[in-house]
Amino acid sequence: MVKIVQDVFSKGFLEVNENDTLSSCLSLFKEETPPVLAVIDDKGSYKGVISRKWITRSSLNASGTKVKTLMRSAPAVTLQDSLSKVAKLMIESEIRQLPVYKEGNLLGFVTDDDVIHGAIMEQWGNTRVEEIMTKKPFIVEEDDSLGSVLSLFRHEGISHVPIISDGKLVGIVSIQDIIENIFQPKHMQRFGERVGEKVTALSIPAKGIMVKPVVTVLPETRLRDAEEQMHKFNISSLVIVSKGRPIGLITKRDFLEPLAQMEQPAQRLTVQFSVKDVEVDEIQRGAMMDDFESFTHRYGETLEAGTLFVYMKTHGTNFKGDQLIHCRLQFRTKKGAFFSSGEGYGVEQTFRVALDRLEGQIVKSTELANDHKFLKGYLRRFPLT
Repeated sequence: MVKIVQDVFSKGFLEVNENDTLSSCLSLFKEETPPVLAVIDDKGSYKGVISRKWITRSSLNASGTKVKTLMRSAPAVTLQDSLSKVAKLMIESEIRQLPVYKEGNLLGFVTDDDVIHGAIMEQWGNTRVEEIMTKKPFIVEEDDSLGSVLSLFRHEGISHVPIISDGKLVGIVSIQDIIENIFQPKHMQRFGERVGEKVTALSIPAKGIMVKPVVTVLPETRLRDAEEQMHKFNISSLVIVSKGRPIGLITKRDFLEPLAQMEQPAQRLTVQFSVKDVEVDEIQRGAMMDDFESFTHRYGETLEAGTLFVYMKTHGTNFKGDQLIHCRLQFRTKKGAFFSSGEGYGVEQTFRVALDRLEGQIVKSTELANDHKFLKGYLRRFPLT
């Protein structure tokens, strides 16, 4: 990886005042189609960023809500920062458009598209898609309801799902499709074959809003060619197929994670947190790191090197006011990629549930199933009584 921010970032930017309404942002996004808007205060000082996606995914009144309500403070990068460092910052902050500074002056923004395109133009772009794709993705039958799709999105922390019929790929649904077609339609849309048919929005079958045909690639497709397809069709995911059946999924995050891993020290297991609306104090973070260190001692020699990406966010509160937390783990190692998730009302407990499930996935993997040393380390967790 030899390219740096200076080689890929977009110079110049559009700005909005923090006291402007979200409607003014939407107008700029429609007229100029910038990847992000810089937010400034009344003195002209830079305050943060705002994207179109954040506005469309909110339930706020665009004409009556100020920009500062949704803007976020993004970590800054310099012209000499590596693309792997930028990818790491994007994952940690959950912001895919970062401001680029030189000597205190804002020059422009670097986006996830900039980073991915710059990276795949190097030798890494010859890597096969199957090396970084999410294998065995969750799938949904075309007649399953959108309610079940939303439930899957929520519990597994995913945003895209392939739709099948008789085992064959027929479409794809993303969280953005549901928002645009169900929760924010300008006019009530008609679904079903009979005019006037009354159905609850979330009972609509997935085939009612799925995107088709689906842009697909083969497992042996190079990352460079896969990114070209995503750019050509302006999409954020690709389905990997074999004999017409979905066997994998690749999103922009799947590109960013291995890039971020390149910023980590070699030959060791590391962890990277991305937390959204979850209160995590130093004691809780320390407890989670202790659990991960224990995991590392058991399996570090077998797995050799890898990065555990921890994504945490809230799903509201219960009647006692406790936070319901969703934790999704993606563990990318030399022996393969592993995924798990868990939900609960405590940071440490939820992380532990997800980590236990992750270990179960690792043990079931075909590559490690016959590794007796690995299995012995796993079984040490369950002493005979």
